[in-house]
Amino acid sequence: MNLADALNLGCACESLQPSRLREQLETSPALGGLTARLAESHPHLFSASAVFLDPGVHLQIVKAVEAMERVFALPAWREQALARANPIAALDWGPAGVFMGYDFHLASDGPRLIEINSNAGGALLNAALARAHRACCAGFEPLFDPADTLLRLDEVFVAMFRAEWQSQRGDTPLRNVLIVDDAPGQQYLAPEFQMARALFAAQGLIAVVADAQELQWRDGALWHPALPSDMPVDLVYNRLTDFYLQDNSHDALQQAYRAGAAVVTPHPRTHALYADKRNLIALSDTALLEAWGAGETDRAVLRQVVPSTQRVTAANAEALWAQRRTLFFKPAAGFGARAAYRGDKLTRRVWGEILAGDYVAQTTVPPSERLVSVDGQTIRLKLDLRAYTYRGQVQLLAARTWSGQTTNFRTEGGGFSPVVVLPAAASSAYSSVQATPLPTQPVQELP
Repeated sequence: MNLADALNLGCACESLQPSRLREQLETSPALGGLTARLAESHPHLFSASAVFLDPGVHLQIVKAVEAMERVFALPAWREQALARANPIAALDWGPAGVFMGYDFHLASDGPRLIEINSNAGGALLNAALARAHRACCAGFEPLFDPADTLLRLDEVFVAMFRAEWQSQRGDTPLRNVLIVDDAPGQQYLAPEFQMARALFAAQGLIAVVADAQELQWRDGALWHPALPSDMPVDLVYNRLTDFYLQDNSHDALQQAYRAGAAVVTPHPRTHALYADKRNLIALSDTALLEAWGAGETDRAVLRQVVPSTQRVTAANAEALWAQRRTLFFKPAAGFGARAAYRGDKLTRRVWGEILAGDYVAQTTVPPSERLVSVDGQTIRLKLDLRAYTYRGQVQLLAARTWSGQTTNFRTEGGGFSPVVVLPAAASSAYSSVQATPLPTQPVQELP
């Protein structure tokens, strides 16, 4: 057990104060009252406990993201990924896609990739949460944020959107940004849309949270009634889960994207190249990656990090059913753990639905755990890590803690948690001595 594991399992420490969280969430008058509203509508969105991470594991995650990005850039990778995707994914206007999300479980010998998301939500919320935890305790800042990166994250995020714009529009001035989803006010992470609007507005941009159905396509441009009548939409921050813009209600956005009339990020091509769950099959196939031109170092990294994954077919159904207790089943186009199933919990009825759908089966990697305090009692919750990235660079690490079959925000004491990467010197010192086990309190283990 490394020092990070020992702290996660032996210390139910809390470092979140409501007043600090309010300072970080309500950064403009437009966001006034957001903290109170979240406490009422999202009582389990934020955890009061940070998650500790070994510096060696942190480096493995960074190297894994870099390796995957190089693989995704291979011509053979792009050819096979686009061949099975909706034809709209073949369009390449230049943008890479903001807020890529690489999700990991932590095994005893390092991180394991669980999935990749092309429109990963929560980055702004997690940045604010991490800053609130950072401000909790005098002297905690150097441990929590040694390079002061958290204080500059808003600048990093804005620069990312501007880079997306410039990759398609060059030096043309960016005037407006639309944060687009279906019925955005009803989405679970709707508060983050308001935060994004405030962030863009602080940069002098016109920013609007918009329902996709309100968009209009005419005269070769994309329009929205909240913008000045002579100003078309410049950039769409796309939060839709209709990854290929196939729904009739998204027709205006689809036409604008096909014509290159608006910069859309993330976009259909991003999902096809990165986030389709079938990509996990190729990422875990070392021989196939070698044939496609992946370097030896990258193959070695992915062989360690990506669990074996295969497609569910009628031909292998019997074998997969027999092995189901060691597998996790996910829909190829799924997101947010929807319609995903642990094999050891499968019923015959659900198995029939899996066979009728388009699923992959991934070798199960049990999540690690975090000790938290709830009403004076200590309990162990499951945890996973998300790396928010842009063009292969990790911008922010965040964790989620929960109990149950899949990740959720319904667990008392759970929710988003900031990640503290421990200093290498402290971790090495802990490993070099015969450490005395940390005292623990009686623990209740949730299912």
